[in-house]
Amino acid sequence: MRDTPPLILLAAGGTGGHVFPAEALARELLGRGARVALVTDSRGQQFGGELSLPVYHLHACPLGKGLIRKALSIALMGIGVAQALWLIHRQRPSAVVGFGGYPSVPLLYAAVRSGVPIILHEQNAVLGRANRTMTPMAHTLCTAFPHVVGMPSLNETHLVHTGNPVRPAFAAHRGDPYPPLGKDDPIRLLVLGGSLGASVFTHVIPKALELIPEVLRSRMIVAQQCRAEDIEVARAAFAAAGIVAEVSAFFKDVPERMAAAHLVIGRAGGGAIAELAAIGRPSILVPFPHGHAGEQKANAAALAEAGGAWLIPEEAFLPESLAMRLESLLTMPATLGKTAAAARGWGSITAADALADCVYKAMGLPTPKTLAALSANPDRDGQESLLALATHEFYS
Repeated sequence: MRDTPPLILLAAGGTGGHVFPAEALARELLGRGARVALVTDSRGQQFGGELSLPVYHLHACPLGKGLIRKALSIALMGIGVAQALWLIHRQRPSAVVGFGGYPSVPLLYAAVRSGVPIILHEQNAVLGRANRTMTPMAHTLCTAFPHVVGMPSLNETHLVHTGNPVRPAFAAHRGDPYPPLGKDDPIRLLVLGGSLGASVFTHVIPKALELIPEVLRSRMIVAQQCRAEDIEVARAAFAAAGIVAEVSAFFKDVPERMAAAHLVIGRAGGGAIAELAAIGRPSILVPFPHGHAGEQKANAAALAEAGGAWLIPEEAFLPESLAMRLESLLTMPATLGKTAAAARGWGSITAADALADCVYKAMGLPTPKTLAALSANPDRDGQESLLALATHEFYS
């Protein structure tokens, strides 16, 4: 009789920044023969379809302001924990992996109550509130950045820098060389404003490009993501500046566009940083200024300090200053290439593998590397039996 492969539940907030790394880990775990399910809120129900993952929805909401809203938040979290306890009782997972966001908390807490090991992954350079709450109870805390602000006392929690898992479409372009930029070549600028665009980019970038010298402006080819309500405004502004621009609320081929870009302007979410660094493209990062803990500024600073980007705070992101920066950079292709190389050197496409290893270690199961080592060097003390057992139970 074949043993059932382990089940790993992935708990994530419903935004792409939380769910995309979870999907990347899911691919790696499925490739190892494990079973995987996603647990999220209603926003995350749209994810997981490509992998045919089971998706479970738990009640949860952020802690509200005021006595009534706080009471409602606590009540909903309580319902979510009860749902999670029942889910764990029915599904009997071997581990739960949390990717942050308040919807992850009920399942993580229920897992701790049920004796199921939890592994956390922090995508930002500042520890998020959900992960900060659960870290003291975690078996392992995995981080995307080498240094993370706001770390509590870890006690028995293992700390591992894995990097941030990226989707296969981005990893596939890691080997693409930085596109050549001769003095007469088109200059490809990609503008990404996060999952919903950024209005500040719509107002600043066309005006900045209008201010750069004609010899550069005539070579510009821009692809800009912006909010749906800003599309016509952006198109009119680019047309007035004489810039060839494609404007859309969503690009399906961001990895290909990023690989072809000479420069990227965007926000500094953890996922965006990981994707830029995985492919290795220079960027001007304008952190979202209203994060609860300044996590995007910390993310951008980490890549900038590594030489892979330039950080411009939103209050300093003005047409005149951006025009000066663009003129300087676009006339120094060697600097752009050097920055691209630094970004690529800082990035990684092995984070999903490293994170999956942490999950397997928390479950007490051998990783593929361990199995390979046992297979290559069996001894007489039972390693052959251990290899056969592990292979039969979890990889057959």
